[in-house]
Amino acid sequence: MTTTTPALTAVDRLLEAIVAGRGASVAGLYAEGAVLDATVPGWRFRERGGEAIAAQYAEWFADPGTLEELDRQPVDGGEVLTYLLAWTEGGVPHAAHHCHRLTLDAEGLIAVDQVFCGGRWDATLLAAMEEAEHAG
Repeated sequence: MTTTTPALTAVDRLLEAIVAGRGASVAGLYAEGAVLDATVPGWRFRERGGEAIAAQYAEWFADPGTLEELDRQPVDGGEVLTYLLAWTEGGVPHAAHHCHRLTLDAEGLIAVDQVFCGGRWDATLLAAMEEAEHAG
C-alpha cells in the first residue's frame, strides 16, 4: 500500500519559515497585492505585496525558534493561527505571542495576513511573567 504525504499549504510553509528563522523567504506564499495588517504594541501599520511582507518578516523572524503553543483554527476562506514563539537572540531567550487571521485566495496563497503581536519579551520580562503567574 502506497501512502502519499499531503502537499504543504501556504499556512504550513509560513509556520515552517517562522520556526526556522527564515522570515525573508515567505514572499512566494503571498498572493499578488497581498496585505499585511499588523497591530504591534503601540502601533498599527500595513505592508503590501509579498516582497514587502517578507522584508518585515525578515526582521521579526530572523532566528530559529520553537512553537511552545500553537492553535490552528480553520475559518471560512482561511485560518486563524495563535502561537507562542520562543527563540534565542544574541544569547538571550526571547518569546512573543502572535495571532494571525489569514485569508487565502483561490490558489491557496495568503491574500490578507492580519497579525496581532503582544510584543517581544526578553529573559527579564519572561522571568517577571513567570514570577507573577506563581505569585497569584
